[in-house]
Amino acid sequence: MDSSFIAEHFKSNGEVVARSAEVLREPAAAVARALVEALGAGHKVVAFGNGGSAAQASHLVGELLGRFKMTRQPFPAVALASDAGTVTCITNDFSYEVLFERQVEALAQPGDIAFGFTTSGRSENVWRGLLKAKEKGAVTVAVTGAAGLVGGGADHVLAVPSDVTAHVQEVHLMLLHVWCIYVDEKLGQEQG
Repeated sequence: MDSSFIAEHFKSNGEVVARSAEVLREPAAAVARALVEALGAGHKVVAFGNGGSAAQASHLVGELLGRFKMTRQPFPAVALASDAGTVTCITNDFSYEVLFERQVEALAQPGDIAFGFTTSGRSENVWRGLLKAKEKGAVTVAVTGAAGLVGGGADHVLAVPSDVTAHVQEVHLMLLHVWCIYVDEKLGQEQG
């Protein structure tokens, strides 16, 4: 591999990160406050997505249940694509389109916060899950690429200004880390 390819990817990523810092600064801060409000009141996080976005949802949940910068109390959170038995049951018995909607219907409660990750913004099962979460009284967050959330609404839409999947996912990772830092700062009490 030519090392210039690596340099170009990093340069391109840096440009997307810089644009994202401008356009997502306030929306990301609003989500951070909503997340802390929900967790501080004893509510839970429900997170979901497909493929790489499922991994991002799982990453967020892992940081909340485990730890990020400090060892602190765990926070209630669930990733809806992590259980192969549930995923295959729902998609086999119903359809892939209702995968997250069905789980959200059972799990989401008023005051919870639902994160739907979709790089393309076009994942029907993600927007259906977010719509169901809103119907159930949860705060809804769509974490997307440049297209925004096609087909559904969310309380907060964080649309990374790029159509390059890798760069969108790289910024999604930065966002979830920023949110975890804020949770640690606002709600974390170091445990021995």
